[in-house]
Amino acid sequence: MKLILPLLVLLILTSCGDGKMKNEDSNLPSIKDIPNSSWEKLSQKRIYFGHQSVGFNIIEGIKDVMKENPQIKFNIVETSEPEALDNPLFAHSRVGSNKDPKSKTTAFVMLMDEGVGNKADIAFFKFCYVDIGEQTDAREIFTYYKDTLARLRAKYPKTTFVHVTVPLRIVQRGPKVWIKTIINRPIGGYADNINRNRYNDLLRQAYQGKEPIFDLADIESTFSDGSRSSFKANGKTYHSMVSAYTNDGGHLNETGRRLVAEQLLVFLNGLT
Repeated sequence: MKLILPLLVLLILTSCGDGKMKNEDSNLPSIKDIPNSSWEKLSQKRIYFGHQSVGFNIIEGIKDVMKENPQIKFNIVETSEPEALDNPLFAHSRVGSNKDPKSKTTAFVMLMDEGVGNKADIAFFKFCYVDIGEQTDAREIFTYYKDTLARLRAKYPKTTFVHVTVPLRIVQRGPKVWIKTIINRPIGGYADNINRNRYNDLLRQAYQGKEPIFDLADIESTFSDGSRSSFKANGKTYHSMVSAYTNDGGHLNETGRRLVAEQLLVFLNGLT
């Protein structure tokens, strides 16, 4: 017992950690490094972004960033009307239904075929964290997405289509994790996030270095010091959302939305 008790205390203290994993290469770029002329060029683009609730968080974050950086000028309008893209615009709207990722892919295609695809310089949409859960066939969803986007690229060669990783959620931390491990009970957030990581790995493997990827999951799981929020399961390491970026475990709070928005703006700038 004298040996077991200190070991138990050590395990509990370890499980109370923040799940940080060192990653010296994760320092994120800053909008301060981009000249005003580049922002002016980006503001002349016609951009379409399809999304649901986390997307609205990101849009609010872009507005936050613009208030603090007057050199960034976007006309942001919630619309999916093709005519709106006759002029420079950051258009955005809801696509599909939550928990039905194929419906979002299909809705995006419909918007492109209704005229947005002929006008947008840059177009993309994102899934929500609720779209990929423990029971989701991540490979099937990605295959459908990949085949669909391949057809869109062929049909609209002048449009730059951006791929977006699936956002993550936080996972359970603290002594309960250790206890659940001992009694072989599922740990909150692990199973769903493992499948989201699988989907994101498929997306990165398919497009990394070939087509533009906005790695939302990477940003959401990166602490301000460059380390990563992570957890281990079945001998593997998976990423999870940094708890400081959310108030409810999944949606972006003011800190999170500003971080993601800044990185999205830097990313879009790199496409011009």
